[in-house]
Amino acid sequence: MPEQQHGRLVYGTSVAVVIAVVLYGLFQPEEFGRQTNNLFVFVGGHFGWWYMLAMNVFVVVPLVLALSRFGRLTMGQPGEKPEFSDLSWFGMLFGAGMGVGLVFYGVGEPLYHLASRPFGGEPLSGQAGREAMRATFFHWGLHPWASYSVIAICLSYFQFRKNSPALISSLFTPYLGPKGQDGALARVIDVLTIFATVGGIATSLGLAVLQISSGLNQLLGLEKSAANSLAILVVLAAAYIGSAISGLNKGIRYLGNFNLALFSLLAVALFLFGPSVKILETFMTSLGAYVSGLVSQSFDLAPHGGGYKSWLNDWTLYYWAWWIAWAPFVGSFVARISRGRTLRQFVFGVLLAPSLGCFTWFSIFGGTALSLEMSGQADLTSVVNADLSAGIFALYQHIHLGTIMSFLMLILICTFFVTSGNASTFVLSMYSSGGKQTPVKTKIFVWGILQAALAFVLMLSDGLKTLQIASILAALPFSLIMVLALVCFIKTARRDFPEGSTIS
Repeated sequence: MPEQQHGRLVYGTSVAVVIAVVLYGLFQPEEFGRQTNNLFVFVGGHFGWWYMLAMNVFVVVPLVLALSRFGRLTMGQPGEKPEFSDLSWFGMLFGAGMGVGLVFYGVGEPLYHLASRPFGGEPLSGQAGREAMRATFFHWGLHPWASYSVIAICLSYFQFRKNSPALISSLFTPYLGPKGQDGALARVIDVLTIFATVGGIATSLGLAVLQISSGLNQLLGLEKSAANSLAILVVLAAAYIGSAISGLNKGIRYLGNFNLALFSLLAVALFLFGPSVKILETFMTSLGAYVSGLVSQSFDLAPHGGGYKSWLNDWTLYYWAWWIAWAPFVGSFVARISRGRTLRQFVFGVLLAPSLGCFTWFSIFGGTALSLEMSGQADLTSVVNADLSAGIFALYQHIHLGTIMSFLMLILICTFFVTSGNASTFVLSMYSSGGKQTPVKTKIFVWGILQAALAFVLMLSDGLKTLQIASILAALPFSLIMVLALVCFIKTARRDFPEGSTIS
């Protein structure tokens, strides 16, 4: 079957199903929320072990590959040089891979863990604070970036070295064969890839809208309502669709650089105006706790139940599924902007630098929030328990120049929203166009609208809970695709470069 027809079938099928889901959620929001919750209970109860195992595989295998002889492999043609500078590369990585989530959870997550104490400890004790930060570091450390690197490594090899289409199905050439790339199984793989991407990004866009609504409510008194949320979505969707249409170098690159600059400014400002010494101590202590407990926590599934089991389902497994759902679009985007780097440079750059950036952000914002809470200077926990998205704006009420920083934070959330939206819109359009690097503008427009519509429907159903469930459900089939893609890459690379051959 010709490549164009393959793309049309994938596009038509995936668009039709997403539209059906959007309409179901729009006209039957309560029933939609009930059904998604039932699926969540089933998936969490039966496949939590798989999410944990898969994410551990995604951490170990890229590191092993980077340290092996394949670490010299260029992610592109031999001798090819990187297209983007290290600074631009990091800015685009960070904006597409983490942006909205970091801002949403930067204050709320450590405070939530401090109050719920999943690892024990007395309320507001030093142990409770240390464990809260350790859990946060665990969720935002090596595991998410490793999941992105898996897809990026596989796509880079097959797309840039083997001249295959920029499709996840093309990673399975060793099993499907050249003719199988246009077959039914290849179409199923590409449709599931699109579903995972739409579910993951809709969650992120929904989180951003919830937080923008909280910020506008606190700063300007704007009512939190479905109508206002829809208005925010419409304005920002127009922005990210426009930047996606303008192209990678013009729109996404400049926004990535801007995000990194504003992100850094806000982090430095809070470090200077906040409890600087405690922030440094938080970073050092939390990093040590994260490293020392990494292996045990990576395999702990609380098989005998208890409070930790419930917390695990609501937080760790949700995060693991969310990162997997983001992997197809972030991995594809990362592969595109990382062309020309060696596999070793790529793996250590993607795993270590962004992880340290996340640790720094949470140490500054989460560490400041914990310091204010545990010293009795503020009651931020009650704010977070009522509305997780409002935590960062409540924090700024206790910081010098906090109002100015709140407005700047709103701008950052909006630009992160646009960066994530335009990157995913571009990738969705590419996946549904047979892997073309320059998809038609019509598809960019359609996917931009559908992502925003799905985010709105998920918020209508049950807000944050339904957004989280969407990621977990979308990620399940794609996690298996990722594991098999790794197997195909290793099999092909070993065949192309047998022992003793030169790799470049």
